[in-house]
Amino acid sequence: MKRLLPASLFGRMMLVLSIGLILAQLLSASINFAERDRAVLRNSGMQSAQRIADVVKLLDSMPHQERLRIAKVLSVPPQVVELEPSPVKTTAAAMRSAQTMMFSQALHSALGDERPLIVSASANPSEANGFSDMHRRPLPGMASMAAYMSGMTQASRSSMQAFMAEKLGFLIQVQLHDGSWVAFTTQLHQGAQAPPWHLLLTLLVLLASVLFLSFVAVRWMTRPLAVLASAAESLGEDIHRPPLPEAGPAEVRRAAHAFNTMQAQLIRFITDRTRIFSAMSHDLKTPITRMRLRAELLDDDDVRARFEKDLLEMEQMVKYTLDFMRGLDQPQHIQPIDIMSLLESLQADAEEMGREVQIQGRTNKPFVGDPARIKRCLANLLDNAVLYGERALIVVDDSATSLTLRIQDQGPGIPEEELEKVFEPFHRLEASRSRQTGGTGLGLGIARDIARAAGGRLTLQNRRDGGMEAILELPHSPA
Repeated sequence: MKRLLPASLFGRMMLVLSIGLILAQLLSASINFAERDRAVLRNSGMQSAQRIADVVKLLDSMPHQERLRIAKVLSVPPQVVELEPSPVKTTAAAMRSAQTMMFSQALHSALGDERPLIVSASANPSEANGFSDMHRRPLPGMASMAAYMSGMTQASRSSMQAFMAEKLGFLIQVQLHDGSWVAFTTQLHQGAQAPPWHLLLTLLVLLASVLFLSFVAVRWMTRPLAVLASAAESLGEDIHRPPLPEAGPAEVRRAAHAFNTMQAQLIRFITDRTRIFSAMSHDLKTPITRMRLRAELLDDDDVRARFEKDLLEMEQMVKYTLDFMRGLDQPQHIQPIDIMSLLESLQADAEEMGREVQIQGRTNKPFVGDPARIKRCLANLLDNAVLYGERALIVVDDSATSLTLRIQDQGPGIPEEELEKVFEPFHRLEASRSRQTGGTGLGLGIARDIARAAGGRLTLQNRRDGGMEAILELPHSPA
């Protein structure tokens, strides 16, 4: 179920609103159609009951022979009138449906008395008005109906059958004042008619209009969230990005103001932290310089060399710590970078120091980013590879969407549980704490921060044939 849900808040709100509106429209349409069908059936029954009552009153006022003549004149399908000495007994007479009860009440009301009458209904009026199998003798009016329909053309007969099939057949038997009976066969609309197209069109237009307005409203409400999410993502790349405009509804203004306040606090925190470490670095340089001068006065060459090495390590630690604290708080200078030229420059620098660095593959186009930061990231990775892995191989894989650089070495690798810990500041493996290869433990952390600021990522993995591989993935900016 979760996989079927849209991923965005906008999509989920539109899905909920659409389903709710469609269900509401369907329920409303069903209620309207049912009410319309009941109204049609009620009106049709009242009209038929009034016509039958008028005929009954007319026949009551005439002698028997005159009744026969008038009954023949009024017997025009779909309403057939027949005079009977006694009521026709049918199994349908016992049917007490809502339609028969409604029609009986309407007929009593139209007659104005409670004379005996029998109302029977059939759900299949197309077969001789639906009572051909319910009579012990032919139904009154069946012969007239058959004769009437036999004189029609085939098209007219089909139309009449279709008309009758859409209606509910009734047999109404009413006792006259002299004790004789008059039987009527007629049809009423069943109510379940096809919905009118104009009503369906109206419902569709209403549904489309409400969905469009919902789309506009939901988009309007969720757009500030998208802007806020985009700003939060770009904040990691550039802490000095322009603040969000504090405009719109009150909630949006509050969220934008809170975001801008948070950004200002972060900038202030980073600036204060950088200032403190800059002051510490400056203050530490003086005693380190004095200690170096005093070390020069030592007579023991071995002791003097160890002092100088320790002092050099302290200077490097201060420098790298300061770079780590203030390196990523400066605005980026984005421009196209020739990655191959940058790699060849780093390769030349490494070879001057007696280190072996090889390059495999080429880029297809310039990479857009901050040249100084990218160079620093790659330099840290190369230093880590040649210091602990003797030599380095840079594999370049440039695609349409991203640039991937793999820095491989021939070293002993890193235990699997340490692959993430080495990115933490000042974290060093025991094997790297020798005086020949000891570092500050900041290089990989700085490299990963630079990769993340560029929208990419940096991961480490051990190679199957030995050594370690640093994978730097940098996305290309959209054209």
